[in-house]
Amino acid sequence: MAKVLVTGATGFVGKRIVYKLLEQGHEVYALSRIRGIELKVRPQSHFHEIYGDLRDPGQIEPLPPDLDAVYYLVHSMGNMVENLLEEEKMIAHNFIKLLEKTSCKQIIYLGGIIENERQLSPHLRARLVVEDVLKTSKIPFTILRASIIIGAGSASFEIIRDLVEKLPMMIAPKWVKSYCQPIAIQDVLFYLSGVLLNKQCYGHIYDLGGPEVFSFKEVLLRYASFRKLKRYIFDVPLLTPRLSSYWLVLITSVRISICRYLVESMKQNTRKLNTGIDSILPHACLSFEEALSLAFQKIQQNEVVSTWMDAWELKKLDADIQQFIEVPHEGCLKDEQIVPITVSFQEVKRRIWGLGGYRGWYALNWAWRLRGLIDQFFGGTGLNRGRRHPDQLEVGDSIDFWRVLKADEATSHLILFAEMKLPGEAWLEFRVNQEKNTLHQIATFRPNGFLGRLYWYSMWPFHLFIFNKMAKTLAQKLVVS
Repeated sequence: MAKVLVTGATGFVGKRIVYKLLEQGHEVYALSRIRGIELKVRPQSHFHEIYGDLRDPGQIEPLPPDLDAVYYLVHSMGNMVENLLEEEKMIAHNFIKLLEKTSCKQIIYLGGIIENERQLSPHLRARLVVEDVLKTSKIPFTILRASIIIGAGSASFEIIRDLVEKLPMMIAPKWVKSYCQPIAIQDVLFYLSGVLLNKQCYGHIYDLGGPEVFSFKEVLLRYASFRKLKRYIFDVPLLTPRLSSYWLVLITSVRISICRYLVESMKQNTRKLNTGIDSILPHACLSFEEALSLAFQKIQQNEVVSTWMDAWELKKLDADIQQFIEVPHEGCLKDEQIVPITVSFQEVKRRIWGLGGYRGWYALNWAWRLRGLIDQFFGGTGLNRGRRHPDQLEVGDSIDFWRVLKADEATSHLILFAEMKLPGEAWLEFRVNQEKNTLHQIATFRPNGFLGRLYWYSMWPFHLFIFNKMAKTLAQKLVVS
């Protein structure tokens, strides 16, 4: 049994490799920037959480000195970073300094396939810079480079899915002619776990890809065929990556920063040219259709383990979310709705726990969608990301442009924190008072100066109607759409 550290442990790949390693009997330490997030893993005795942000290594809790290996799965794609290369380089250097205080024997890094180092997008160049930093360490490295990862919840998969499902005809930019080699997330996890403490892999770089090579246009058409959809794609040379990313924001659930980085990367071919991993870890990867079938199976069974939207927006939120669970009172503006409950308490809880996603918010859903669209164009999360599960909630889950801070099923107490772009901070809270047979719904806004107050009062007519109707729909015998 190895003692392994996983950085980026709440991300799409990070959370899944944590589960994989625990299944294999390893002792896992998960590094997360958010204090208060718990991964529901078994056995708990082999799982440990470490809190801290690699941008500020002095605040990171001590790493176990007897670590055997680490997975470096940190990246800054979630937000548009002013100087992506310098930030990724700085974070990687901080990481190496921390590791040198341990007995770590291997660093495992997952990046993107690079065919031509002279023509790289900022995202892929940042991945290459990280590789260069990791190579400077005295600790042996193993670098895996993957093409498009197919799995329920991956950003690439969600973009493909939204484009094909929503658009019968597409006018696509010339980057759809670039070649890629999609690989299932299950196969990525096989290789990530297979190279662990495998001395044959020390000091090597390997490409990962599925058994088939397609242009991105073929990927979209193969997806359409799999879903039995007739789709037409016409490529034109006019759309720049920036324009393409804004266009994708209208169609997909993925936030604009991720769209921008992915679109820029799609201009480059990402084919598996380095096949060295095949002789060390022989493995038959899933075909594209098999990967899609498995992804949809997880979606239909509500077994999506992790998604691209698990990453938190930390610019305005302290890393210790416990400080935000108690909603503030001083200097805040509030909308309070107290309504009698005329249905069962269980039904009220079911409705509250089912807010957002395809069910919507029970009042002026068009206004919520418009607000989400505006948020996306200003670089926010937008409303399209929906939710991980239609009925279940865990602390850390996203619900459209809200984040779950507290979800106490025993008392039907839910607290959401807004991740939309706002001139302030916002909470939405639901409490069921069984003694008084009432639902208490509170929208709290802590404004930043004059602009914050102007925003709140300009939205007050909408809030008056939306919050009142939403509370009544949750608590009373009204038709719930």
